[in-house]
Amino acid sequence: MNKQTIKQFIKQHLPRPIVEFIEFLKYRNQKLINHKYYLDILENKRWLEIGGPSIAFKIILPIYPVISNLDSVNFSNKTMWEGLIDEGKSFNYYKNKTGMQFIAEATDLSHIKNNEYDFLLSSNCLEHIANPLKALDEWVRVIKPNGYLLLVLPKKDSNFDHKRQVTLFEHILEDFNNNITEHDQTHLSEILELHDLSRDAAAGSIEQFKLRSLNNFTNRGLHHHVFDMSLIKSVFNYYNIDLLQESETNNDYFAIGKVIKHD
Repeated sequence: MNKQTIKQFIKQHLPRPIVEFIEFLKYRNQKLINHKYYLDILENKRWLEIGGPSIAFKIILPIYPVISNLDSVNFSNKTMWEGLIDEGKSFNYYKNKTGMQFIAEATDLSHIKNNEYDFLLSSNCLEHIANPLKALDEWVRVIKPNGYLLLVLPKKDSNFDHKRQVTLFEHILEDFNNNITEHDQTHLSEILELHDLSRDAAAGSIEQFKLRSLNNFTNRGLHHHVFDMSLIKSVFNYYNIDLLQESETNNDYFAIGKVIKHD
């Protein structure tokens, strides 16, 4: 039984309090040193999360315990991380807290009105999107003027991407201008060559990983792009997002910014 199977079994068969306790034990020492800075701007906001729910916002930066409303967008009603999910008032993000679950591409939030949310957050999601600027176009659109964007992205040196180079901003801008879709497999040969399977037990053998990767449109397991804080800052600058705070843990970069919009 591999780690992914064990994780799915735990989520499906153990009581939720036990699952949360296991997660707490694993990540208890990774809470952001400056997490109170982030929490100070949380009150009285309407929230949207792309992907999730995320361990980052339960323990490392404990947003879920202190907010009263959060909606979510996931690309499918079945994901390799959450299993089966239903659209509707079914997004259970923390204990007995629920919000609206949307099933939609992160690059197409057309069912959500402009300037609908005060705060958008996303953890370990943007790297799975083939056209991250197309996604951010939509994310910024649904955020209110002077609202907030919080991104969490994995540090390559701490995961299976450590042999790959950080993506250049010019590359993701070219993808945006070429309207790259989620069917894109431009990076597949690089990933198959450099992906460190010893750090990704859930991916199985190289043959299993290749088969899963070829079917990426269905499972979205690939990291199309590799981010660092410099690339995150370039993305923020492109969208006129005022970077308010940057942080990091052993595994992730955290960046929060205010979305400045002009008439």
